[in-house]
Amino acid sequence: MVRPSGENIRIDWHGHNDRGLAVANSLAAFAAGAHQVHAAANALGERVGNTPMELMLVNLRLLDLIDRDLSRLKEYCELVAQATHTTIPPNYPVVGRDAFRTATGVHAAALVKAMHKNDPALADAVYSGVPASLFGLEQVIEIGPMSGKSNVLYWLERQKLPASDAVVARILEAAKNSPRVLTDQELRNVVTATV
Repeated sequence: MVRPSGENIRIDWHGHNDRGLAVANSLAAFAAGAHQVHAAANALGERVGNTPMELMLVNLRLLDLIDRDLSRLKEYCELVAQATHTTIPPNYPVVGRDAFRTATGVHAAALVKAMHKNDPALADAVYSGVPASLFGLEQVIEIGPMSGKSNVLYWLERQKLPASDAVVARILEAAKNSPRVLTDQELRNVVTATV
């Protein structure tokens, strides 16, 4: 409607997330020629919130539409959450606590192989559509009921602990009998009990 009019009219897009499509709609508006899309940190806003600014930045960066250092994005979002007395869901993309965590054996095995090749780009690409390192973060391997030997060996290596067959077996047994991911302290307790 604007182009045929010949008028110089600025087009802004202001999206809300009522149907969970705020980012997709904002990217579509940008692709369709909007001069600016509105967004809010941590998707703060009425009803279910506005377009989440952090996810817009992530997508614009991954589409090579911006070239900005976003390595402190998580820190920024955490500060906003603290200042506004809100929380970031653990499973929130990119900045949520669990965004780059895995405890599944198959995922961990692939990540460990990439890490042992000293190939952080490959580790970032194995099971994630978002490279953690681009946002100042890293892949985290944990140990839980879905874990395998790779998870355990990697954890022991990171803790600089010996990986005897007995220790590995005890950790795997504890993990398989747990309804959740084990904490580092729980894992150290298993190691201590085995030695």
